[in-house]
Amino acid sequence: MGLLADWQIRKDIKIVPFAEESYRKGVVSFGVSSYGYDVRVGRHFKLFTNVYGAIIDPKHFEPKAFVDIEGDFCIIPPNSFALAETVEYFEIPRDVLAVCLGKSTYARCGIIVNVTPLEPEWRGKITIEISNTTPLPAKIYANEGIAQILFHRTDAICEKSYADKKGKYQDQAGLTLPFVIGQEPPQG
Repeated sequence: MGLLADWQIRKDIKIVPFAEESYRKGVVSFGVSSYGYDVRVGRHFKLFTNVYGAIIDPKHFEPKAFVDIEGDFCIIPPNSFALAETVEYFEIPRDVLAVCLGKSTYARCGIIVNVTPLEPEWRGKITIEISNTTPLPAKIYANEGIAQILFHRTDAICEKSYADKKGKYQDQAGLTLPFVIGQEPPQG
């Protein structure tokens, strides 16, 4: 079928709070666009640090690998990485797969944003991965646009949705650290 248009996003995708895209002076844009939705980054960031000598292991993730930052912006050091959460909460329909792309405003500054696909019937706030690929510190603004979500409607309904599989990141209320099934999710 294809990408959902603005009117289909308004009608078919639950996004709370929902924002219409409009010109906002001095703000990185956010809200519904022609064929996507530009999400805002929240005020809670987890910035990678090597202060405690942690090793990044997705099977045994060490929360000490991060420093928590709460504020109107986050400075990501050169060639470093942060996690954040969206302001918006999403509910993806069973016949939709959503993918994320970085916004050009940040991409042109060397900031790369990654989010894994939002599978059919996934719901929650999105954990966003932000990489500063430059040799300079980079400033990320809370409550402003960070990435665009594109919604792809499928021609056929999947046999098993993310909800059916009881996906491990279902109903995440905010920034969620990585974990493997059978282990307690890291706190922090």
